[in-house]
Amino acid sequence: MSRRRAVSSQPSSRSIGRTVGLAALVLVGIVVAMLCAALLGGWLLLRGSLAQLDGTQRAPSLSSAVTIERDALGVPTVHGAARDDLAYATGFLHAQDRFLQMDLLRRVASGEMSALVGPNALELDRRNRLHRFRARAQAAVQALPADQRHLLERYTAGVNAGLAALSSRPFEYWMLRTQPEPWRAEDSLLVVYAMYFDLQSFETRRILARAVLRDRVPADLYAFLLPAASHWDAPFDSASTPSIEPARIPSTRPDWLAAPKPVSTASGRREQQDDMSESAIGSNGWVVDGAHSAHGGAILASDMHLGLSLPNIWYRVSLMWPAGDGRPLHTLTGVSLPGTPLVIAGSNGKVAWGFTNSYGRYIDLIELTRNSADPLQYRAPDGKWTRATVYHERIDVKGGASVDLPVAETRWGPELIVGARAYALRWVAHDRDAVNLNLQKLEDAKTIDEALHVAQTSGIPTQNIMVADSRGKIGWTLAGPLPQRDPTDTQSGPDSDTPYDSATYKGWTHNLPPEKYPKRVDPPLGRLWTANNRVVMSGEAARIGDAGADLGARASQIRDDLLAAPSPDEHAMLSIQTDDRAQWIDVWRRVALEALDASALDGHPQRAAFRQQLVAWNGRADADAVGYRLVRGFFFSLYDAWFGRLDADLAGAMPGGGKGNPPLGLRVANSRYEAVMETLAEHHAWVPEGFRDWRSFVLDRIDRTIAQLPANTPIEEARWGERNRAAIEHPFARIVPSWLPWVRGWLGAPRDPLPGDINMPRVQTPSFGASERMIVSPGREQSGIFDMPGGQSGHPLSPYFLAGHEAWVRGEKTSFLPGAPVHRLTLGRAAQ
Repeated sequence: MSRRRAVSSQPSSRSIGRTVGLAALVLVGIVVAMLCAALLGGWLLLRGSLAQLDGTQRAPSLSSAVTIERDALGVPTVHGAARDDLAYATGFLHAQDRFLQMDLLRRVASGEMSALVGPNALELDRRNRLHRFRARAQAAVQALPADQRHLLERYTAGVNAGLAALSSRPFEYWMLRTQPEPWRAEDSLLVVYAMYFDLQSFETRRILARAVLRDRVPADLYAFLLPAASHWDAPFDSASTPSIEPARIPSTRPDWLAAPKPVSTASGRREQQDDMSESAIGSNGWVVDGAHSAHGGAILASDMHLGLSLPNIWYRVSLMWPAGDGRPLHTLTGVSLPGTPLVIAGSNGKVAWGFTNSYGRYIDLIELTRNSADPLQYRAPDGKWTRATVYHERIDVKGGASVDLPVAETRWGPELIVGARAYALRWVAHDRDAVNLNLQKLEDAKTIDEALHVAQTSGIPTQNIMVADSRGKIGWTLAGPLPQRDPTDTQSGPDSDTPYDSATYKGWTHNLPPEKYPKRVDPPLGRLWTANNRVVMSGEAARIGDAGADLGARASQIRDDLLAAPSPDEHAMLSIQTDDRAQWIDVWRRVALEALDASALDGHPQRAAFRQQLVAWNGRADADAVGYRLVRGFFFSLYDAWFGRLDADLAGAMPGGGKGNPPLGLRVANSRYEAVMETLAEHHAWVPEGFRDWRSFVLDRIDRTIAQLPANTPIEEARWGERNRAAIEHPFARIVPSWLPWVRGWLGAPRDPLPGDINMPRVQTPSFGASERMIVSPGREQSGIFDMPGGQSGHPLSPYFLAGHEAWVRGEKTSFLPGAPVHRLTLGRAAQ
């Protein structure tokens, strides 16, 4: 009996199973609950860094309350009693919506990225810290007029207040496991220096590329490869292309064509992945006077081309405050640059303005003759040895030891070591006049003359500025510093294109006064246009110089579009901005079709399909265009055959300058290489060895183009939009593991097939193109048009992360002015 009780007291296997199962369920439940709690906590942290849209926020330092009304796209209209209060509110908005963007801009300019992201940024920091822009920004702040310094201080206070008002620090800093550092007044000037890097620093590599090329080829070949003009040029003062003397092919045949077969820079079946964004950096901009517009008002059209990411570089804003000149309100609408308190491009109701990169000569390289006994000593123009001053820059590195960077500063600028050679880098960005807040005076400009004078005294990377006013007048000049060089100094003139000798270099000591700037006001044609081309071809061009002005295909197409529209309105201007006709490439279509005769097609079905698509092509770079993709591939295949080995030689002779910089090559040295190729095609010249004749060479290039299309893609399905898909995303998307594609998608815009390309008004590559499209007639802002990639917020959880993006993709007409308010936030002393 007792034995039976003992046996029965043992738990059964079923009981054990139930217990284990219950424990497992409890454990799973605990894990799930913990996971849900972690996800919920992470979600709440993310949401805590969203901008405040409604309610009130205490701001004791304001002179009176400021209201911020946002429309359905998140575009704010800011109402205040004083301009300084609006600067505070602008800083508050920028910090809440875009703080990481601001932080990256100041760190890139100052060479302080490693402190935020770690050793991977060291190479970038070493390259940028060379310029010591943090120290220059500190000195520039102290040199500003008192009113400009005060505006910066109010903006800075607003930035730090906006950052502090977030319930949680911006989500990127949780991912980086660090705290954002407070904003300082000098940081706003660093943001301007960051734009100098974007818009002018490429000049250094262009000079180096030309120096290597000059050492590599004889003089006649050098002159042929680097034409100063072409039939594509579209200067202001002519309705047609200026007369250009035909280029003569030199008798010297390049030795790099002697190999039996040309080298392709593409590998295997991979389609040519040419990086053309650098040659397209800049913008389109034009103005039409009132006598030639549909409504009698002058019209400004501006689309500035930059690298595209999320958030977009620009932040839309409309500012309203008492005018003090008899008008009830001063209204300023346009785009601001997060990190700065100003509206960069827009309209004040009296004048409207926009910019394009000028591609003038703003950098000189001076080769230093150094003392072998003391490398810090270099020969000066007076024949004496001069010693560079050494500054020790400490680069802080997140998760690692700091790095000491000695910077040798010569009388002209920092010393740049390239291989075995040393150069002094003379850059207008280093000058005291390089940065200021004079651009703010455009807010009060009422006429063309006032606006152009403001531009000529502004401290920004030197740009073409296009201006329209409410009287129907139009004008152009350069905005930003313009070096005044000695006209008798042929060695360091603005068109010199190789490094100078430190023993004889003169350079410039100050900038041109405003009255010496080139300008145009109310031209006879009633229109002005710029697209990074040479806008003047007379003696005025010498004041600007040429550091890689665009080929001119965009500008000439815009000019022709404008002259073909006798009375355009805002909608007609949008049609020109989105013009994707590929006129620049039509010559290469003809070259290919000439070779694809009946005998070339016999037994070659793919060539026949290639020809069929070229014949059927509508001449546009639209997303469905197969013909454009094929002709474009053919063009770059020819480039490979003619210049692939030359590029390899140039890159090997002098590396491109670090991560993020393409190696040196002909395209770096010559922004008009297409014109050189057109001359070669016209004369059937430079057939590489290994080919029987011109026709066999062209057919080989067509076959290679076909072979490099994606595998298993029939020719008739090789649409341009598949090759040109949007790749616009948050910077952090690049660090997301490949096994989390949904996270990367969450941080990016849809990968839409995009129309447009280089050398046409609708400039568009996957991550480069129109950073905004703005069309406005001052005084008629209600009829204006505006769109941009991405939205107002840099936060993926915000409803404004991609608001308005689809209209930009489609090139649709949307409003320049903010719409009806849907949110209202009050900043002020009484706010609790």
